Amino acid sequence: MKLPIFIAQRYLLAKKSHNLINIVTWISIISISVAIFAMIFVLSVFNGFNNVISEMIHQFTPDLNISPVKGKTMNIDDIPIEEIAKINGIDYVFPTITEDVLFKSSDKQQIGQVKGVPDDYNKIGRIRGSIINDSTFSVSSDKINFGIPGAGMAYYLGINIYQPYSTIQVFVPKRGKASSFSLDNSFNSSKLVVTKIFSTQQDVDERLVLAPFQWLSDLIEYDNLATDIEIFIDDDKLQTTDRRLIKNIKKEIKNILGEDYKVYDQYEQQETLYKMMKSEKLAVYLILTFILIMATFNVISSLSMLIMEKRKDISVLKAMGANDKLIHKIFINEGLMISVVGGLIGLFIGVIAVLIQEHFGIIRLGNGGNYIIDAYPVALEMTDVVLVFVTITVIGSIASFFTANKSIEKMEDVSLNAR
Repeated sequence: MKLPIFIAQRYLLAKKSHNLINIVTWISIISISVAIFAMIFVLSVFNGFNNVISEMIHQFTPDLNISPVKGKTMNIDDIPIEEIAKINGIDYVFPTITEDVLFKSSDKQQIGQVKGVPDDYNKIGRIRGSIINDSTFSVSSDKINFGIPGAGMAYYLGINIYQPYSTIQVFVPKRGKASSFSLDNSFNSSKLVVTKIFSTQQDVDERLVLAPFQWLSDLIEYDNLATDIEIFIDDDKLQTTDRRLIKNIKKEIKNILGEDYKVYDQYEQQETLYKMMKSEKLAVYLILTFILIMATFNVISSLSMLIMEKRKDISVLKAMGANDKLIHKIFINEGLMISVVGGLIGLFIGVIAVLIQEHFGIIRLGNGGNYIIDAYPVALEMTDVVLVFVTITVIGSIASFFTANKSIEKMEDVSLNAR
């Protein structure tokens, strides 16, 4: 063991002549432990919420989405759907239409989006799982066209799915110029029968209604056109293989389609939301780092008091041939040890607390209430553990370096003046 570390370890463990120094040292360790515990737990809560949101996004968002580079629509016949569907790992390929419309039900109106989907859309397990009142659904049956609004949209329109003959009237602008601004002359309209609703992301719930593809195509006067081609990948393969599967499939599709079409994965489809979540986590990390810096002031106090107490030891070490560099290293290591010990204790307690919350859900989201989850979600990531440990090591090193240098310099100045 190197001499500076050995002496620093003895100073840390040995009983000091002044009990106040022991108390301040333990206060330093405890304050750092609490700050590190808070960092690990709060970052893990953010990870948990991010995972919940990602699962909700995955539930109602296609794994890959094809859209035209230019314009809003594309001709379905120009897309080699059958060739794309043969790519290994792909389950379903569906053309869809998404359009901004005006919804009306009884005396209530709401602007939102209607999404035309084929009837085979109900084959997608995770889409079926979002249906609240029934795991099966159909958007068309004989001559009836069904609409499936999100829970938020149903609330805004005052729709009760248990009430017979609940309907939504859909108004969409006519293509080309309208003779006058009125619902009759400027808009095409048609009705959807509502018997089911879905629930997923809040912003999707509040704006979207699923409808039959052909019904919407006729309503907005699209002839064999689609706004998107949605691709769903086998969930079992996504769970058992590397996430690079999506990147490989995306690359194959791009090679088939060429440069006239864009292919987006789920992250790119929800890029703004994912960036916002990362920014929020970074902001919380910086705030907690600032709190940790405040906690290291206790280390500065403890180290300064220890240096003043060990003046005789410093004189003895210098008489034995120790140079200034060795003395500085001893106390820098002392301050770093206080920081690292506090950090390791905080990390250990934080990891245990996260695991307990993950498995038992001790901290609840509230007494009752209509929540998607019952307890605060947490997810422990090793990158966070490493980041937090590196943070306390860097902050502790900087604080110890400047404290040791300044305190020893002042002590030497006082000794010279006394002479």
